[in-house]
Amino acid sequence: MRLNPLPFKMIASGEKTIELRLNDEKRRKLNRKDLITFVNTEDSLKTITAEVIDIYKYKSFKELYAVLPLLKCGYTKEDVKTVSPEDMLAYYSAKQQEKYGVLGIEIKVIS
Repeated sequence: MRLNPLPFKMIASGEKTIELRLNDEKRRKLNRKDLITFVNTEDSLKTITAEVIDIYKYKSFKELYAVLPLLKCGYTKEDVKTVSPEDMLAYYSAKQQEKYGVLGIEIKVIS
């Protein structure tokens, strides 16, 4: 999975332990204990391998944001006061969310 530099750094540091994604065909194949390789979008030689600890399925990011701890999803203490599920519209349209649903993929960095 490709990641922008900031979330990549947050996963590498252990600050971000839940990756948010659309529950599309590719993600539906994920299971606990699977390994995911995250690739930095600015430098494809930088990678992180993580194990899937748990998978949380929701109909929308609105539902996900109401339940999951957003500090584990890549938000900072400063950000968390102003976050909104609409933030995810920058990545996934409302139509895509409605069609596939969304995931919170809890991970643990392996290397």
